[in-house]
Amino acid sequence: MKEYFATVFSKDKYSLGESPFYDQRTKTISWVDITDGKFYSIGDDGKGTVYSHDFGQAIGAAVPAKNPGSYVIAGTDGLYLLEKNRSTCIKNLSEFYESYQRSNDAKADPAGRLWFGSSVDDDVHEASGNLFCFADGKVEVKQPDTKISNGMAWSRDHSKFYFSDTLQYAVFEYDYDLTTGAISNRKVLFKPEEGRGFTDGMCIDADDNLWVAFWGGSRIEQRSTKDGSVLSTVNVDAKNVTSCCFFGKDLDTLLITTSGRGQNGKDDGCLFTCKVDAKGLPCDCATLA
Repeated sequence: MKEYFATVFSKDKYSLGESPFYDQRTKTISWVDITDGKFYSIGDDGKGTVYSHDFGQAIGAAVPAKNPGSYVIAGTDGLYLLEKNRSTCIKNLSEFYESYQRSNDAKADPAGRLWFGSSVDDDVHEASGNLFCFADGKVEVKQPDTKISNGMAWSRDHSKFYFSDTLQYAVFEYDYDLTTGAISNRKVLFKPEEGRGFTDGMCIDADDNLWVAFWGGSRIEQRSTKDGSVLSTVNVDAKNVTSCCFFGKDLDTLLITTSGRGQNGKDDGCLFTCKVDAKGLPCDCATLA
């Protein structure tokens, strides 16, 4: 089994870094700090100047949108379009969320629909939520009764959908219909080893292998979608690893987010990178049409 070691990309620390994306159209990497409510991006393949936007509320994710340089933000009370330094609410979510919930991870599917999960935003209420899809101005529940909706990915041929529910302790596989966006026939692809962390965000490579972040596990694991087996490991010098994406000219380097909240390690909360022997796929963008 191949073993890699991630390096610190930036010494800046984030309370709950999440939702890394790479937009090939603009050569821009982006991520959010969920609890600080801030969106960040850097152009020129991560060599440019850091841009930030403060939303004043917890934001679970920021997904590249149809127009280059714009993003759909999954917030506490709604979905927002961030474009030209201005944010506009495009869907109020108050009827779908309890007062103690917020958006969590989000991604666009190959047809441009926005998929997003909800999560409890405090330490008082029991973990609960749903996995939603936003398309044609409407929100639909795709997977009810989730605990912490997290990583999402679609197979290269668009026939499979993969979903990480952190507190159901599994990554699930579904059949996926590109035309309708329907998911069906859920089964467990794999469960993490007990005591070695919980599955968080993830991405998929061009060979249909998942790269899964482990909260409390200080690593990314490359997992086969054929049988869920571990193919390689990326060691990260931070306890709570939250997500990853491929970036760069050849899409062969991982950008890794971590959480520094409640941790005192030297690199907890930093961004990391790691060049690997795999290539990613260009990210899908939310069309909102």
